[in-house]
Formats: sequence, structure tokens, C-alpha cells
Amino acid sequence: MEAVRAVARADLPPEHPQRIALADEVHARPSEPLATPSHASYVAMLVEPAERQAERAHLAVLCGAHGVAPPAESASQFSASLGVITFKWERHGEFSGYTFVTQGRSLQPFSEPPTGLLLGGWLRAVPGRTIVAAHGNLVAEPASGTGPEFLAAHFGDHVVVGSEVGDGAGKVFTDFRIHADGCSRFLVVDRSFTPRQAGRTMQRLFEIEAYRMMALLALPIAREQSARATTVETELASLTAAIAADAGEDEALLHSVSRLAAEVESALAATQFRFGARLAYHELVQTRIGELRERRLPGTQTVEEFMARRFAPAMATCATVEQRLQRLSERVAQASTLLSTRVDIARERQNQNLLASMDRRARLQLRLQQTVEGLSVAAIVYYAAGLVGYVGKAMKNRGVAVDPDLLIALSIPVLGLLVWSAMRRARHRAGTDHTPPQDFRA
Repeated sequence: MEAVRAVARADLPPEHPQRIALADEVHARPSEPLATPSHASYVAMLVEPAERQAERAHLAVLCGAHGVAPPAESASQFSASLGVITFKWERHGEFSGYTFVTQGRSLQPFSEPPTGLLLGGWLRAVPGRTIVAAHGNLVAEPASGTGPEFLAAHFGDHVVVGSEVGDGAGKVFTDFRIHADGCSRFLVVDRSFTPRQAGRTMQRLFEIEAYRMMALLALPIAREQSARATTVETELASLTAAIAADAGEDEALLHSVSRLAAEVESALAATQFRFGARLAYHELVQTRIGELRERRLPGTQTVEEFMARRFAPAMATCATVEQRLQRLSERVAQASTLLSTRVDIARERQNQNLLASMDRRARLQLRLQQTVEGLSVAAIVYYAAGLVGYVGKAMKNRGVAVDPDLLIALSIPVLGLLVWSAMRRARHRAGTDHTPPQDFRA
């Protein structure tokens, strides 16, 4: 195949490095053809990222015991023949699926499943936690039909869900219950299935169960968050009433609303992935049910009807809680914005009052400064006039016809004018001389 691809690409322009992988994606995880009768077992394991290497090593142990090459490091799916068992492994985002099939053996209903033929203790040691374990039987339609006695032999006294599938090529039955062996049961009745069609039908049933259980992982979280949302709603209603009362406790209320906002955002962050995965798994369940192309059997619920009555309400509960948390987040944000605005307005008021007080103080300080300046002018003129008097006395002693007292009297107005003018120029320079900081640029 690779040689054919190389020849085909020889005359083409350079191709995208992911072209082959993307083209092969639609052929990923093909179903195995099944001959009637066949018995299948399916196990889905929730695997943490840290367990992926251990999972691959465990696969290598099984392959080594049967002389089969293990899957490549980059492989996300693998199938091999392990003696009488056809084995298939598929890695999904959160879980891994293991399918074991034996063909051509006619056994009692759901007795001696393929897992009983595995290497001793291997299945029990698979890394991860079991989320799905199921057995599937493919049998020919008995001449007596698929009446109550036939179904009771496979499912006991449980209520059975079933329908014609594949445009009447076969029938499927299940009770969607976990039996005493820890496994669910799926019965596929062959009327005119081709091997590929039978394999696809069995695979779809296993996938419906796996995706259903993965989607339902969100339900316990939804129930927990529903109770949490009720508590937050009650507290938010009390806070909103306190906000409307306007009792002057905006700072304390804002602190409480901020705490509620953090709590709601924490809930959203904790549920975002699981609720998003729930939606994807739910859509996959609906798609796989549609691919069965069901027809109603008299007196029996179809798989689609069963899911609509039991599974869909659980998904609706999850969707409702998710929307409820989103609306709560919006309401808390609105309350927080309202309170923040009120607190900001109150602070602006306080700032205005503070500025007005500072302005009054500044005016008082200016008046005081002007008073002090007047006293300073008088003091300076007094001392300067004294100096002029000393000069006049010295001149009189030297024989100059000068009256020191008259000289002091005449100098006082001049000195007062000079001192006042000098102080005014100094005050003006101090009030207007604002040298801008130097702009340092590289």
C-alpha cells in the first residue's frame, strides 16, 4: 500500500505533512466482521494521563504471551488475533476500549465469555478504572422467534429494550442493567446480516453504552452543583435586598458579593470540562442510535425510546445546572457592578469633601502667610531703618550736616516699598516657576 502511495505521489506537488493521516481518519476504528454465532466482551477503562505508559506496557504483556507485536508508541488503535480470540484496543480522549471476540462457538446465553480465555489475571490488572463492562452475543434467529421465553433465557426477569435494526436485517435486545458478573448484556439476533453489518451493529451497541456512561459522569456533579447553586441563589437574594435597602453598608456588601462571585466562578471552572464532555458524548449516543435504523417491535421499547425516557432527562438536568450557574454568574456580576458603582460614587463624594477641606485649609494658610509676610515686612523695615540710623549718626559725627532721626523717618517708606516689592517678586516666582522634569529618552 505504501509503495502504491509513493508511486501515486511521484508526479504530484509537495503534499501537506498531515495529508495521509487526515485522509485515513475516516477509516479509523473500523468494526470487525462477525460470523454467526459470535460472542464478544467489551471493557471501557477510565485512564489517567499518568497511566498511559502503564497501559501500553500491559498491552505488550498480552501481545508477548501470544507472540504478537505490540502496538506502536503513536498508535491509538490496535487489533490482533490472540489464538481463538480476536482482540481490539482503542484509545479515546478519556478512556480506552478493549474488545474481545470469539466466533463460531454456540454456547449457553452469555456463558463462557471471551474474557475467560485471556491470560490469567491480565484483565484484572488493566490500568485505570472500569466504567463499562459488557458482553454481547450474536445468534441466529430461532425458529420459535424472539418471544418472552427466549429473552428470559438471556436477561432473566428484567425489562428488555429492543427493536429491529438495519432495515429489518436483525434485532437487538438489552436491559441496560449490570448483572451479577458485573457486566451488561447485549443480544444481537441475526436474520440476514452480512458479517460486516453484524460487526458494526455490535460495535454500535458497545459504543452507545460507553458514551452513555461517559455522559452520565456529569450527573453527580450536576446534582452537587445544583444544591450549591441553591445556596448561592438564597444568599444572593438576601444581598440584593440589602442593596435595595441602601443601609449604608456598601463596602461590606461588596465584600460578600465578591465572595459569591468567586464561589460561582469556582463552580463554573470545576464543571466546565465535564459539562462540555457531556454534550459531546450525548451527541455521540444520539448518532449511534440513529445508525441502528430501529423499527419497533410489538410491546417493546426501542433503544431510542428508552434513552428518551431515562437518559435524556439526566442530560437535561446537567444542561439546566450549567445554564443556572451561567445565569448566577451574570446576576452576581450585575450586583457587583451596581455595588462597585455606588461605592465609587461614595468615595468620589468623600474625595470631593476632602478636596474642599484641603482648599479651605490652603486659603487659611495663605491668609496666615500674608499676615506673617506683613509682619515680616515691618520687622525687616524696622531693622533696616535701624541700620540707616547708624549710618546717619556716623555721618553726623564726621561733620556732615545730617539729622539721623529725619534720615530714618525718610528711609522707612522707601525701605517698606523695597521689601514689599522683593517679597512679592519672590512669592510670584515660587508660584509660577514650575520647571518640567527633563525627558530622558534613549
